Amino acid sequence: MYLLIPAAGMGRRMGSDRNKLLLQLQGKPLLAWTLLAAESAQTIQWIGIMGQPLDFPNFKAMITQLSLTKPIELIQGGQTRQESVYNGLQALPDTAKQVLIHDGARCLATPDLFDRCADALADCQGLIAAIPVKDTIKIVDSSGYIQDTPDRSKLWAAQTPQGFEVQLLKQAHQKGRHLGWQVTDDAALFERCQLPVKIVMGEETNLKITTPVDLAIAQFILQQRG
Repeated sequence: MYLLIPAAGMGRRMGSDRNKLLLQLQGKPLLAWTLLAAESAQTIQWIGIMGQPLDFPNFKAMITQLSLTKPIELIQGGQTRQESVYNGLQALPDTAKQVLIHDGARCLATPDLFDRCADALADCQGLIAAIPVKDTIKIVDSSGYIQDTPDRSKLWAAQTPQGFEVQLLKQAHQKGRHLGWQVTDDAALFERCQLPVKIVMGEETNLKITTPVDLAIAQFILQQRG
């Protein structure tokens, strides 16, 4: 299985002026924890990291320090996650038929989650890791008034990894570029192309590090894991 990691963003909501994936969590950059999980996953055989060239020296030093054994390629990222994934797809080896895409900011994903998503791709064209929504969700208008309360039993919170057949995802991205679609994840492109996307049970601890509070929670989770 081939893995692409979008890692080209900044840490503005973290109050940081640098790539937030270089922030430290228990003595390692956030991205390092993602790479260690991918290294331990039995199904992952190749890793591509989409980033900005100014971060490449730090990424290379991190990879060397972690003594990773799987092939890793650094790929020029874009201005958005969507652009970065597009670039990553173009850089995949010709032998890649299926791909997992995992946000580097979800640094607590386990090797088991990577493997379960990779295995599930044998039976579908596209999938996302997700967990059932626990909170009651309200749909609110621009004035701040509640308009509707959707059925919680049908709501799932999307995570990554997300997995797809490479050729279909390339076609979806190309169509999105042509029609000017702006989406926040690759599953949305599949959906707009009327392609099926399956849910794979994610992990409660697979949170996305966005704010300093998230970083503190991640610290606690790693301490509990020992």
